[in-house]
Amino acid sequence: MENLKYFTGSFIVTIVGLILALVVGGPSALFIVAVLAVLEVSLSFDNAVVNATVLKDMNAVWRRRFLTWGILIAVFGMRILFPVLIVSILAGVSPWGAIDIAINSPEHYAAVMTEAHVSVMAFGGAFLMMVGFGFFFDDEKDHWIPMIEKPLAKLEKFKFAAELLTLVFIAVVALFMLPEADKQTFALSGIAGVATFWVMHQITAFMERREQARMATHAVKSGAAMFVYLELLDASFSLDGVIGAFAITTNLFIIAIGLGIGAMFVRSLTILLVEKDTLSEYVYLEHGAFYAIVALASMMFLKTFIHIPEVITGFIGAGLIGVAFIHSQILKSQEVKVV
Repeated sequence: MENLKYFTGSFIVTIVGLILALVVGGPSALFIVAVLAVLEVSLSFDNAVVNATVLKDMNAVWRRRFLTWGILIAVFGMRILFPVLIVSILAGVSPWGAIDIAINSPEHYAAVMTEAHVSVMAFGGAFLMMVGFGFFFDDEKDHWIPMIEKPLAKLEKFKFAAELLTLVFIAVVALFMLPEADKQTFALSGIAGVATFWVMHQITAFMERREQARMATHAVKSGAAMFVYLELLDASFSLDGVIGAFAITTNLFIIAIGLGIGAMFVRSLTILLVEKDTLSEYVYLEHGAFYAIVALASMMFLKTFIHIPEVITGFIGAGLIGVAFIHSQILKSQEVKVV
C-alpha cells in the first residue's frame, strides 16, 4: 500500500483521461483508451527500468527536471507531436494541416503513418539495439546468463563492435527480407539510428569527463546530456506503441489519451524504482530490462516484413523482466537464509 503513493498522479490522469474518452467517443472510446494504456505500459516497462538505471546517477536537479519536463515531452511530444510531424513531412503539409487531416480525415492520417512504418521501425530498432549492446558489451558487469553474456562482454575490447554488429543486422534485413522499394529506406533509417546513438554517446561521454574534472569526488552523470539521451530513449521506446496504436484506432485524440495514461504510469514506476533503490535490491532486474530492449529492437526490425501483434511484443518484454525479478527474489531469499 505504501508504494501506491507513487501512482497518485497516474490515477488522477487516468480518471481524467477516461472521462474525456467517454465524452469524446462514448463507451467504445473508453474501452480503446484502456487497451492503449495497458499496451503502452507493457511495451515500456523496460523503459522505466532503464530510466531508473540512468537517473540514479544523475544529479538531483536534472533528475527532477526529467520527471517533470520529461513527462510533458513524453506525452505531448512523442504521443501527439511526433505523429503529426511524420504526417506533415510525408504528406507535404504544414503541422497545422496535419492536425486538420487528423481531425477531418483520420483514415488518411493513419494511412500516412503506415507509410512511415519501415523508416520508423528501422530507426527505433537500431537505436534500441545499440542501447542493449552497450549494456552487454561490458566485461566488468556481473552476469545473469553467463553462457550468453560472457561472450558478448568480450566484444568490449573491439572498437565499434556494437555499431558494426547492428549494421550487420540492418544489412541482412535490408538485403534479404525486404522488397526492393523498402531496402534503401530501411538501411538509411537504421544507419541514422546508429549514428544518433553514437553522437549522443560521444556528447554524454564528453560532458561526463568535464564533470569528473570539475568534481574531485564521485562523478555524477552530466544532467543536460543525460536528459537528452533519456528523451531519445523514450522516443525510441514509444515508436512501437505509437505506430501500433493506429492498428486499433485512427482517432488521434483517443490515441493521445491512451498512450498518455500509459506514459504517466511508466513515469510513476520510474520514480518508485529510483527512490526505493529497487535495482540494487533486485540484482537481475536491470539485466532483464536490457534483454527486453534487445528483444524489442529485434521485433521492430521483424515488423518491417512480418506482422507481429503488439500484445506479443509487450508480453515478451514483460516476461523477461518478470523472470529476472523472480530470479532476483530467489537470490535475495537465499542470501537472507545464509545470513
